[in-house]
Amino acid sequence: MEKESAAVRRLAALQVLVGGACYGANATMCKMAFANGFSWQHVVAGQMWFSAALFGLVLLVQAARGRGWQRLGVAPTAKLVALGFLSCTTSVLYYFAMALLPVEVAITLLFQYSWIGLVIQVIETRRAPRPTEIAAAAVILAGTVFASGIWRTGIAGFDPLGLVFGFLSGVSCALFLALSGKVVVPCSDAQRGFLVCLGASVLSLAVCPTFIPSGVVFQGMAPYALVMGLFGMLLPVYLFGRGTPYIPAGMATVLASSELPAGLFVSMIALGEPLGPAEWLGVAAILGGVAISQLGEGFSPRLRFRSVDAQG
Repeated sequence: MEKESAAVRRLAALQVLVGGACYGANATMCKMAFANGFSWQHVVAGQMWFSAALFGLVLLVQAARGRGWQRLGVAPTAKLVALGFLSCTTSVLYYFAMALLPVEVAITLLFQYSWIGLVIQVIETRRAPRPTEIAAAAVILAGTVFASGIWRTGIAGFDPLGLVFGFLSGVSCALFLALSGKVVVPCSDAQRGFLVCLGASVLSLAVCPTFIPSGVVFQGMAPYALVMGLFGMLLPVYLFGRGTPYIPAGMATVLASSELPAGLFVSMIALGEPLGPAEWLGVAAILGGVAISQLGEGFSPRLRFRSVDAQG
């Protein structure tokens, strides 16, 4: 039983790690969308609506294979929709900050979630973080400074509103990762993801109410929205939904920091932006921080296993 529990924890950690890496495509797609004349509002709405559509397609495939919609109560449904609101809030704060700040500064501020998650964990469990957790967060933050290039410029002189919104995006992201593990409902992962993304899509209309009637999707936005919906919502929401119930909030935020190395590689391939020695050092530090987080017993001794019927 203990071996089975350890295997579940390792799989959960891998799922969160890969889910974080999926976010890596977002910054590059966002930069490309901005360069082609689309606003941060278009980016937010496009990502949310395309992710909901992708989950909808998965549900249709499941229905064709005999797996129908599972009826949930009002409370579980509301919790999933609220998770979607929080996910959309993170994107609104992050992309707005990116419109005001250099991308590397916005990313650095977002990555404050690596230590904010530990604070949330301390408040929730009322126990001090383990030395390995503190060391992992510190190494990852140091690596972020080098990998993002912020060490060259600092943050002085940048738009104050952008700095505030960038930091708040980190707070919102940490809350999403922490709460994602708390919402365990008796339905398929596809249905869970659809409800989360549906909530995010509805909230996105608050910042871009004309997204659908304007026809911007058919004016060149669709490719960016599709990639961001797939890698920025569908895959992370699915993977976080499966992995975060079995690991502490602080561990989840540390593992999700795989986003930055993945983002740098995507940028290097798609935009031809080479990585210098400092950036490679930062990437190595982030990966080292993730490795440190896995040393010792970093998992909660009490796991919440979902039933087999709730998975899929």
